[in-house]
Amino acid sequence: MASEAPDYFQPEGGIVLTHLLIVRDVDRSREFYRTVLGATVVRDRRPAILRFHNSYIVINDEGGPTDDKPTVRAQAPPDPDTLSGAMNIRVTDIHEVYERWRSRGARFLTEPKDHGAEIRCYLRDPDGYLIELGQATGILTEMGRPS
Repeated sequence: MASEAPDYFQPEGGIVLTHLLIVRDVDRSREFYRTVLGATVVRDRRPAILRFHNSYIVINDEGGPTDDKPTVRAQAPPDPDTLSGAMNIRVTDIHEVYERWRSRGARFLTEPKDHGAEIRCYLRDPDGYLIELGQATGILTEMGRPS
């Protein structure tokens, strides 16, 4: 598996999967993902595009409907305590990433918790999107791979 993201604008093989976030303040969110998570800004706005390791995060304003989605409004989560989706970020050393992101201003809900198959913890971005930070442990053994 490649560690580099495909080119966002000209993806190798013709496809690239990204994660779109609708936010209240694009600049604030872009800076959170750049400063705290270490993403690289590819485009500043309309929409903001950030390269995050082997993928991309696309950040855009609330609004709509538009001519191509005439009944759909784009809106940031109205209630951060109701989960309808989350970004999952898998790492090889959760404790190292947890401490690095905390030092950059991330506010986690809890410290990393060991659940047997994985160690995980959660943080929120400025709009309340939930981000799961996890490290596979026992699940790798269950899948026939060494942990």
